[in-house]
Amino acid sequence: MKTTALHAMKLALEAAWEYQLLTFPNPAVGAACISSDGSILSLGVHKIAGGPHAEVYALRDAYTIFSGDSTIELSNDSHAIHDYLRTHHNGIFKTISMAVTLEPCAHSGKTPSCALLIRDLGVKELFIACKDPNPDAAGGGEIVSASGIQCTFGIMESKGQKLLEPFIQWQTNPFVFFKWAQRLDGTIDNGTISSESSREHVHALRNKCDLIVIGGNTVRSDRPTLDARLVNGKAPDVLIYTQMGEFDTTIPLFNVPNRKVFIASDLERIKEYRLVMIEGGAEMFRATRDVSDWYLSYIAPKIGGGSQSLGVIQEDFEVLHAKITDNIILWMKKK
Repeated sequence: MKTTALHAMKLALEAAWEYQLLTFPNPAVGAACISSDGSILSLGVHKIAGGPHAEVYALRDAYTIFSGDSTIELSNDSHAIHDYLRTHHNGIFKTISMAVTLEPCAHSGKTPSCALLIRDLGVKELFIACKDPNPDAAGGGEIVSASGIQCTFGIMESKGQKLLEPFIQWQTNPFVFFKWAQRLDGTIDNGTISSESSREHVHALRNKCDLIVIGGNTVRSDRPTLDARLVNGKAPDVLIYTQMGEFDTTIPLFNVPNRKVFIASDLERIKEYRLVMIEGGAEMFRATRDVSDWYLSYIAPKIGGGSQSLGVIQEDFEVLHAKITDNIILWMKKK
């Protein structure tokens, strides 16, 4: 069963990375349900703060598959799913195990307690990567274990901890990540570089960020809007980092409703926010080395069309997660 648990946890972690930072201020979490023969029945992921947790989606889909009852198959209502599963499960979860990247929540907040749901459904066994670092939500493992369900912590714990790093940091300090797009030849200038799906991902991240930091030269040359229009999201506040404070205020970013735009020659304003994206090139990369926690790069399968790169900057990164679609998407941190 250990090999099966590791495989299920790997899938749960992969699923969670798809929503990294997009669940702000909640952590990204994944879950998998495992059948008695070791096959993966379902995968669940927490998609948005206030929405169903990963465990709930995984249990919903496992129930639908096992029971043939499609009543809640498309439901995104946490309370409705919890209530329906409690009423209709008919003991089918007694042969089903679960792998979860984070300890199921013990408390009831915007959504009901996942630990209590797992207990009441009588899941056979629970594998958990990491304990919940939030004292208000922790203790789910104890609730599950006290009911007689075998509960094992520490499955792929180190990878689970990496997934949790942003959530842990923004509890007390800003979490800051530097984003850039480049071609295979390293060029970062002259027109659109990344694919439409990658640009939508950037806009989804902007929708969750409190603040975007950008250099004055980029503002003047690109005349950006820096909003989240591709996902119909909000536009975060903007800090323009520059030594020259004069700008053409017809540049679109200055004319977005309900947005604050700061112009400063230092980065102190970052301390007032919790989730911060930095966008820029070589100069911004160098200027923000001491404040950037992670790095996010979109690498487009293109050569040519640009002349500028990040230059002679030298940095070794640890790849936290890689995804290959129509672009290569890398989440990284400095070694």
